[in-house]
Amino acid sequence: MPSTEAWVGTWRPHKTRGPIAALYGSPGPKYALPGLTGISKHDPTKYKAPMFSFGTRHDQASSDYSPGPRYLIPSNITRQGRDGTPAFSLHSRPKEPGLFQTPGPGKYSPEISGKSIFHSAPAYSLFGRAKESINNQTPGPASYSLPPVLGPKTVATSAAPTYSFCGRSKNGSFHEDLKKTPGPAAYKVVDPCIYRQKPPQYSMIGRNFTPGETTKKPGPGAHYPEQVTFTRTKAPSFSFGLRHSQYISPLIVDVTE
Repeated sequence: MPSTEAWVGTWRPHKTRGPIAALYGSPGPKYALPGLTGISKHDPTKYKAPMFSFGTRHDQASSDYSPGPRYLIPSNITRQGRDGTPAFSLHSRPKEPGLFQTPGPGKYSPEISGKSIFHSAPAYSLFGRAKESINNQTPGPASYSLPPVLGPKTVATSAAPTYSFCGRSKNGSFHEDLKKTPGPAAYKVVDPCIYRQKPPQYSMIGRNFTPGETTKKPGPGAHYPEQVTFTRTKAPSFSFGLRHSQYISPLIVDVTE
């Protein structure tokens, strides 16, 4: 059956298999789904794994460096300076810098400048030697000495053998003990009581007695059973005195007039 659709170029239009973006006026696939990685714009419907960092993010420093109202400006300070009564101190008045005194024509002496411009004969004077020459620390002839020609420390001549009366050194000698072996005197005599029978020993210390009871105990005559009132009834006791009240004033007999 021939188709009624016209040919467009070398191909014939056909029905699309699925919807395409050109058929809709909406943005379509312009908006994608939220991501599953990172913390920014993470999909809230999906599981988010724990995250770790190597430090905290510091706040950005403020670019405002003006003092603002934090500083209290004194009330006597105006835009024209300090306002108020004059203040005095105990300091002295500074000296005013003096003007530079330019030398005049009379300060110059051209007549004595001939020695600096023209050649002149040498002149001598009878003045003493200047002290500047004392700083010269050059050694004189007496500071040097020739090498010795006698003894074992000669440099320019050959030295004969020398002998001394010093004692023989133990280092490197025939009787030097290289192993540091102790001699017989380094050992102590062993006590015979260690390897033989030990005899009885006596001392001059006094005899020790067995400790006993030395406290004084009361005898039968030290007790008074008749005076015991804790276990039996106490008999009434009477006296011949009068009981006075502590609030009664005392009797004053001798009164000085």
